[in-house]
Amino acid sequence: MKKSLFTILLVFAVVTVFSQEKSNVYNPNADAKADIKVAISKAKAESKHVLVQVGGNWCSWCIKFHKMATTDAKIDSLIKADYVYILLNYSKENKNLDVLKSYQNPQRFGFPVFIILDGKGNLLHTQDSGLLELDKVYDPKKVFTFLKGWNFKALDPKNYPEK
Repeated sequence: MKKSLFTILLVFAVVTVFSQEKSNVYNPNADAKADIKVAISKAKAESKHVLVQVGGNWCSWCIKFHKMATTDAKIDSLIKADYVYILLNYSKENKNLDVLKSYQNPQRFGFPVFIILDGKGNLLHTQDSGLLELDKVYDPKKVFTFLKGWNFKALDPKNYPEK
């Protein structure tokens, strides 16, 4: 009886592990430099900033953020309105170290990490994603505040008259 129960539990555990979806949000084969160049050009034309999410398919927090960014209506809407959103892979297959070095090595903050670029490709901000967490999830209020604080309108000097 004990062997049968053990066998059933073992089979259940194996099936559960292998049935979980493997996330393929990031593309290790993507050309990060080219993707960023296209995003910068698009951002400039649309008066937006570029939101680069650096991470990998191995990173559960990276997947959590991407899921929230694309399923939370308020966050998704804000990103689409104010940013050109791209994913930059960091994995054993492709760390993109040359690209990350050009943006002051944001991986020092862990993953995911967010880079905000303007329409000229200038680094405006690097965001440690740990500051956007609340317990074991991302806090939508913190994420919204972060995104609103670094969008094109927030940094446009015209919005801050001196008089």
